[in-house]
Amino acid sequence: MNDRDPKDKLPPFPKPNGADTQFRIEVAPSGTMSRESWKIFQIMAEFVAGFEQLSQIQPSVSIFGSARTAPGHPYYALTEEIARKLSDAGFSVVSGGGPGLMEAANKGAYAGKSPSVGLNIRLPHEQHANPHQNITLTFQHFFARKVMFVKYAKAYVCMPGGFGTLDELVEALTLIQTGKSTRIHIILVHAPFWAGLVDWFKDKLVSEGTIDKNDLELFSVVNSADEVLEVIFRYYEESGFAPSEAEREIKLNL
Repeated sequence: MNDRDPKDKLPPFPKPNGADTQFRIEVAPSGTMSRESWKIFQIMAEFVAGFEQLSQIQPSVSIFGSARTAPGHPYYALTEEIARKLSDAGFSVVSGGGPGLMEAANKGAYAGKSPSVGLNIRLPHEQHANPHQNITLTFQHFFARKVMFVKYAKAYVCMPGGFGTLDELVEALTLIQTGKSTRIHIILVHAPFWAGLVDWFKDKLVSEGTIDKNDLELFSVVNSADEVLEVIFRYYEESGFAPSEAEREIKLNL
């Protein structure tokens, strides 16, 4: 049996000043470094603006969904109905601020009693701010925008969508599963759309031990606007909507 350290098999690392040196350290031009450094302040500004605006609109519900679903589609009408009922029930509604189901969410909330909030993102295509917003924030960075979706929400409502919606869904599931976010319920709307993904969670992730069976309780699957409200109110009927001190601390360190 060979007890040699595997590192002994590696070729000797060349001396920095030796004759066999075949590498060099590339230093970015000073202008590039300056732009990178100043970028930090732009990121900070996005967080500060988001915290100042959104801390005033609680309780709120974040709604995710496809930017490509046009008015007249059943998903659009359902999203608008959900947002209107949430708004009339006293929840600010937060969406991605763009077209499609984001627009439907803002449109429904804008017609209701509570604020309609759009968290827009600058993209080369697809994204433009819809006009149905009481509060509009525009982000350059996806990660800052996603923090705003999560930080002040009392529930997440996921309508049918594509990669962006799945990204937001899995981010929320991960934050809650790992305890980095407070225990906030996730609602998947329109069972036929989500059935394949939910089955994959059960048949693959649970069966292979990559998630616990209890993790499936982090979300509910519903089909109507009334069910969305029922799930939210049932979830909070014991604890209430006001965060505890422990929950405030978790949110602070999100």
